[in-house]
Amino acid sequence: MPTAVITGASSGLGSEFARQLAARGADLVVVARDRAALEALAAEIRDRCGVRVEVLVADLLDEDALAAVETRLAEGVDVLVNNAGFGLDLAFEENPVDDEVRHLRLHVEAALRLARAALPTMLDRGRGRIVNVASVAGFVPRGTYGAAKGWLISFSRWANVAYRPRGVTVTAVCPGFVHTNFHERLGLPPGEEGVPPGLWLDAETVVREGLRDAARGRAVSIPSWRYKVLVAVSRLLPDSTVVRAAARGR
Repeated sequence: MPTAVITGASSGLGSEFARQLAARGADLVVVARDRAALEALAAEIRDRCGVRVEVLVADLLDEDALAAVETRLAEGVDVLVNNAGFGLDLAFEENPVDDEVRHLRLHVEAALRLARAALPTMLDRGRGRIVNVASVAGFVPRGTYGAAKGWLISFSRWANVAYRPRGVTVTAVCPGFVHTNFHERLGLPPGEEGVPPGLWLDAETVVREGLRDAARGRAVSIPSWRYKVLVAVSRLLPDSTVVRAAARGR
């Protein structure tokens, strides 16, 4: 059976990746800080899908915990989903710099290190998939969150060209606004995110389309035609216009 490692698996897109990969027959290693949430997810998936689910409690901003996940990846897995992350307020000048550094380390450094840990065994086997959960924010000027996601997109595009001929694909999944607990963790109750109703996506669709594009070997997956159009249009507009438009939602 294939084995998939999912970071940030305790909720949101991470738990949906776990459910859909398990439904396709993959054994799982679910990674997050919240042991209780991981254990509940693992029990649900074991009962529903009959696959093995290993719980690995880890804060990826802790050096020892991150090293433990790297060690598990180096033992050999078939799929890595780099999903762990969090958002910050767009007022960069007001954010504590330590929060910004943690944000950068989780979205960029941790994803880089985990991909580096997984790649050698994948390449030796001649097969593997790395899915980096990015965002359409990575295509537009949108604070340090967009900048970090832009790194993930660029890295994925390069890595897919470099490693696909050797059997390993790398895909950046770039959703827009998704109904998860992401915004609640920013302190924004439902309805106060400033996002038009037509721009919301559901996690099930995002993950299904992302996994489909990863299976097809695509470097970038933008779930929903609405966001494909918005990204295309944003490339034709001045940065000042795009920044103002992107700042309307949080």
